[in-house]
Amino acid sequence: MKTVAKMLAWPSLRAKRSNPEAAARTPGLLRFARNDGWSWAFALFFAIFIALACAPAAQAVQPDEILADSAMEARARALSAELRCMVCQNQSIDDSDATLARDLRLLVRERLKAGDSDAAVLDYLHARYGDFILLKPPFKPGTALLWLLPALAVALGGIAIALGARRLSRRAQTQDSLSPEDADEVSALLKLDD
Repeated sequence: MKTVAKMLAWPSLRAKRSNPEAAARTPGLLRFARNDGWSWAFALFFAIFIALACAPAAQAVQPDEILADSAMEARARALSAELRCMVCQNQSIDDSDATLARDLRLLVRERLKAGDSDAAVLDYLHARYGDFILLKPPFKPGTALLWLLPALAVALGGIAIALGARRLSRRAQTQDSLSPEDADEVSALLKLDD
């Protein structure tokens, strides 16, 4: 316990201003901080980031939706993770709190209770809502742009970066060379400074 207190030791700002050498020798994890406040902002941002990154994913499934059979509930969760919420559009129905997502989760569970296979449930919802209901729609002419656009964007970005780097290197080469008149003027200025 005593070593933890030493690690987190923090001199007051007044002590840091009056005795900078003592502040530089401050032990602990927090000695990187400066008086300007930016390090405090960074530390706060970092702490919030770590807290959010370590937080468990929230599930929107309500307790009254959960099936008694754990195997069937696992199938329902797996299917729900593959289906897009029509309201949120970038979340699965398993993660969404929207009323429509709840209705779809209940529909999936009803179809599973009726004895439908996973493929039959997906086919039923696909026939009813189209490709948009699937988080991973099939590759076909209507969805080709959806599948190819990320690769196209990365390729165009790489080409833009390569052309920009090439242009910068050409500029650097032309700026490095001095004309004979400029070289004479620079050497004359340098001789004046001596």
